[in-house]
Amino acid sequence: MARRLLGPLAGVVAFLAFVEFTSGFIQGYYTPMLTDIARHLGIGDADVNWFEGSQLMLSALVVPAFAKLGDMVGHRRMLLWATAITAVATLALPFAHSFGFFLAAWTLQGFYVAWLPLEIALIWSRTLGRENRAAITAKAAGLLVAALETGAISGALLGGALVDRLPLLPVLLVPGLLVAACFAVVFFGVAESPTRLGGRLDLVGLTLVSFALIAFTGGLSLLRLHGVGDPLAWGVVLLGVLLVVPFALWELRHRDPLIDVRLFRSPALAPVFLTASLFGVSVLGAQAPLSTFMRTDPEVYGYGIGAGGFVASLAIGIYLLGMVTGALLFPLAARGITPRLALAGAAGCIGAGYLMFLPFHHSFAQVVTNMVIVGLGSGALVAALPTAAAAAAPENRTGVATGLTNSTKTVGGAIASAVFGIALMQGTTGAASGGTAGSFEGYVTVWLVCGGASLLAAAMLLFVVPAHAFEDRPASARPSPVG
Repeated sequence: MARRLLGPLAGVVAFLAFVEFTSGFIQGYYTPMLTDIARHLGIGDADVNWFEGSQLMLSALVVPAFAKLGDMVGHRRMLLWATAITAVATLALPFAHSFGFFLAAWTLQGFYVAWLPLEIALIWSRTLGRENRAAITAKAAGLLVAALETGAISGALLGGALVDRLPLLPVLLVPGLLVAACFAVVFFGVAESPTRLGGRLDLVGLTLVSFALIAFTGGLSLLRLHGVGDPLAWGVVLLGVLLVVPFALWELRHRDPLIDVRLFRSPALAPVFLTASLFGVSVLGAQAPLSTFMRTDPEVYGYGIGAGGFVASLAIGIYLLGMVTGALLFPLAARGITPRLALAGAAGCIGAGYLMFLPFHHSFAQVVTNMVIVGLGSGALVAALPTAAAAAAPENRTGVATGLTNSTKTVGGAIASAVFGIALMQGTTGAASGGTAGSFEGYVTVWLVCGGASLLAAAMLLFVVPAHAFEDRPASARPSPVG
């Protein structure tokens, strides 16, 4: 069936599916071993959150820049660049024995986030002139996402199994070899896009938003080093927030902006972007704390599960299966109770799952039950938010709107990762009292913030978004203006 619909593109999609399998593999592989990585580097569990936060912040810059460059000079060319940088960074991780070196390599590994947008754009450009162009691209995108989820589950299970049996260096080498193979697959198996739009990259906008993100994350880093009472750190954080203003003003005047900030003025899209950012807090920002909590020894610290790498990977694999199930169930729920209510229900499911950690965190079964509930809601939102953004956007800006949904989710996750890192260093247990584990008070903060953010998103979808938002528009409907 897939070969009949994809036709000549079937081979290309197969090669790109291998790339997305590797992307998922990277995302799942390291999670069960984050505690082992922390011990290897001589840092506490709280510092692990800075790996995720720095990588997510870079991702927020890489996606719009590489997407634009792909249109200008070729999607395959930029896919090769993104893969090469990811390969070098991933191969450097096994040999990074200091926190700073490992953090730099881990951050640069985040270039893999550009793979999927570039692959979709490449497929779209190669379907030019075909009658069922949208159906072909949608089918190909579905296969790529399926490969990604398969890779994530495989990576989590293999990573957990290997870290219990082998030294850390060869374990960390596995993803680098896989990414290097991806470069060869793209170089020899994928042809360049037939059309290129040209244009110029908005370097001023890229510079302004980079300074804003660097200042903001730099301030959070100072809070980590000097404590929450440091006025200089808070001043740098405030500077990062204020630098968003000149960036937005520049983008409003630019003919071809890096990020179309006008879309944030749309009454229909603004709640979607806010929901995506709140969703990023839990789906991206809480990954490391969930892993390190499971690995924390309750006999030493009085909390945690004390799970080994493979047991932790099983929990992560079950969580990912919950996400897949949620993604598959969302279309059925949307048809039955409207997309808006289904989105609100998914956000509420995430909130309930995280708040369940407050009383139920004492056994593997309790933690996994909570994670499955969170996974069901997360999978639904992962699948539904880009579609909701496309449905709410003007017809000529659906691609930009879906890209911004991903970017706002990433920024939300990056900020949450940094904040959670600070929270896990506070309190009376764990790292706060001289140990290596995060403080129990910090974990409670993570659960409360994730639960509260998700319930806030659900309330906003119920009471702020119009009743018939995200439903199919009539064929005669004209796109509404933005801004």
